[in-house]
Amino acid sequence: MFITGFAAGMLQCNCYVLALKQGADAIVVDPGQRAMAPLRRVLDENRLTPAAVLLTHGHIDHIWSAQKVADTYGCPAFIHPEDRVMLTDPIKGFGPRLAQMALSSMFREPRQVIELDRDGDKIELGGFTVTVDHTPGHTRGSVVFRVSEGPTELAFTGDTLFKQSIGRTDLWGGSGRDLLTSIVSKLLVLGDDTVVLPGHGPKSTIGAERQANPFLEGL
Repeated sequence: MFITGFAAGMLQCNCYVLALKQGADAIVVDPGQRAMAPLRRVLDENRLTPAAVLLTHGHIDHIWSAQKVADTYGCPAFIHPEDRVMLTDPIKGFGPRLAQMALSSMFREPRQVIELDRDGDKIELGGFTVTVDHTPGHTRGSVVFRVSEGPTELAFTGDTLFKQSIGRTDLWGGSGRDLLTSIVSKLLVLGDDTVVLPGHGPKSTIGAERQANPFLEGL
């Protein structure tokens, strides 16, 4: 399995690239601000062709380059329907005109958008079976993508779970109760060795977060 990642943009959102091997189809997770150039280098150097763009949620730092990546490579972008509106209004709650003025950019949907509307659904992409867990709390449409390859299980947790932290819940669609419920019911039930690949910061494991994450004490 080939996997790499890099932090993109002002908010240092982690963009991940996953493939069975070099020279194969690839999955791109959360291409954020200014992600296109480093992503293109990764793809070209490893002879990879994007089969899909997966979006853990609709916040601007995670979806900024989604339309450009998806349309450039002719692949679909996957997002939960609760967050789809943020593809065109990425700072939802402030209005698309403010987004345009503040960011000097007008956002639009990729040509191909597929809604992740079934919790626990499994989708076949790039030779992988990707399990989609709906994990509302950070946003209403936050999801975690899980991929297993041999003994390795990966969880792309977006802004739901970080190393020794959890996602904020004070933005549009956020809910502290929903976030903790999502973490307990969808993530803490996974094996200790499951690798946590978050939207920001370093990777971790479920076991390490179960033991040392101060926000999860008593859960």
